[in-house]
Amino acid sequence: MSDDFDTRTLQLKGGIVATLVRVPADGETRGAILYVHGFADYFFQRHVAEHFTAQGYDFYAVDLRYYGRSLRDGDTPNFALDLSIYYEELDAAAELIREDGHERFTVMAHSTGGLITPLWLDARKDLPVDALVLNSPWFELAEPWLARTVGTAAIKVLGRYLPKLVLRPGLGGVYGESIHKDHHGEWDFDLKMKPLNAFPVLLGWLRAIRIGHAKLQAGLDVRVPILVLHSSRSLLRAKAWTPDAMTADTVLDVADMVKYAPKLGRDVTVVEIADGLHDLFLSAEAVRTKALTEVDNWLARQSS
Repeated sequence: MSDDFDTRTLQLKGGIVATLVRVPADGETRGAILYVHGFADYFFQRHVAEHFTAQGYDFYAVDLRYYGRSLRDGDTPNFALDLSIYYEELDAAAELIREDGHERFTVMAHSTGGLITPLWLDARKDLPVDALVLNSPWFELAEPWLARTVGTAAIKVLGRYLPKLVLRPGLGGVYGESIHKDHHGEWDFDLKMKPLNAFPVLLGWLRAIRIGHAKLQAGLDVRVPILVLHSSRSLLRAKAWTPDAMTADTVLDVADMVKYAPKLGRDVTVVEIADGLHDLFLSAEAVRTKALTEVDNWLARQSS
């Protein structure tokens, strides 16, 4: 597959790297957007970048450490023991956006990125950010009550000592098959960077996620307007792909997004996108157009 994005390697502490993708605006620049991907993901959604560059935004996307273009031989894909480690590459991306001449920018994030970025903005209240747009953010485990309570308590203890213990070999192929062009979707992406079944779920990583969930659910103080977009329904724990998977979030529970969105800050707008996939911007054409239009209209109201 072709990947001709303009990229810049971000050199982080300890010889670790992240990657910043840049797609310049068409014509005169009116602002900047920084996009942050989800778990078992990287930025490949060229149509999203082109949608916003056509409106005058310089579009940036970061592949976090151990994700996508930032994976190196010997790395454990997507691994982290603390979500705050990602603040280093997000801070570096913000600085490069500033060096490109943007005094302010908007943050846009999907799924796990939708957990990381509110935590980052809560910790970095002086960042010149105008708005935060979350596409199906991950605010809670999409698991039964016992896993969210007793299971989480065990994860928080054992994750300290067995951080790379594999809890699950992946997330199943339903979502991946719903979006990849070789199955039921429209999209071409690198299956080494984004496998159909995702990557293994490791105990230490899930511990970091659950600590992040708890902090968010206790309440954050993100001091910019926030838009939370979610599908109209979830279809969880399906064993195999069915046509119903093309009109639902098959990864996360949309009820959790609605429940915890008010915990982000004082100015939160929640919008339902009928028949959306987990990544709303990868849904059927009419659905993704609706999602992108909602973002456009909301951003226009913030700047008016």
